[in-house]
Order: sequence, then C-alpha cells, then structure tokens
Amino acid sequence: MQEDSTNIDMLSGDNGNGNGERTPQSLGARLSTHLNLTIGGQPSFEPILDSEEAATLLKIHPKTLQKLARNGKIPGFRIGKLWGFRASTLNRWLESGTAT
Repeated sequence: MQEDSTNIDMLSGDNGNGNGERTPQSLGARLSTHLNLTIGGQPSFEPILDSEEAATLLKIHPKTLQKLARNGKIPGFRIGKLWGFRASTLNRWLESGTAT
C-alpha cells in the first residue's frame, strides 16, 4: 500500500515529508516512479494512466489531453469511453520532438 501512496505523492508534486510542501520535479523523475514498479520483488507491467494522471504529468488540462489524443497528436488509446496512456510512450513522444 505504501507504494501506491508514493505514486500519488509523486503525481501531486508532494515532496514526501508529510507537510504537503510542493517541490518541482522533472517529467523524467515523475515518470520513473511509474516505470520502476515492482510487486513482491518482481517487475510488474507498466500501469496505464488515465486522463487525469497523464494530464498531471504533462501539466495540461485533461480535456486538452483527450482532444490531442482524439486528433492523433498525442499517443493514447481508448478502452470503452475512457482514455488510457502509457507513461513511457508519452515520454518517448516528448523526446521525439513531435510534441508542439
């Protein structure tokens, strides 16, 4: 359970000292939280981010993210009515220079 709260704290920018203080973090630092997860010492699959989580990482509004994904300008996928995003794919998209 503690691992889950760490992920939430990293998404919100909380520095983890318990006083709610926010510290700036690079996208890479925030993404590394999602990419290095283990369960019982074994590597697990990369979690799928919802629109809120992905938008928080990119520091844009969730509706803007959904619109960009719908128009094919940002990598994402739909599961029913919900949008899903992989942190590693978003990171590659940013590094590729196609993010405008």
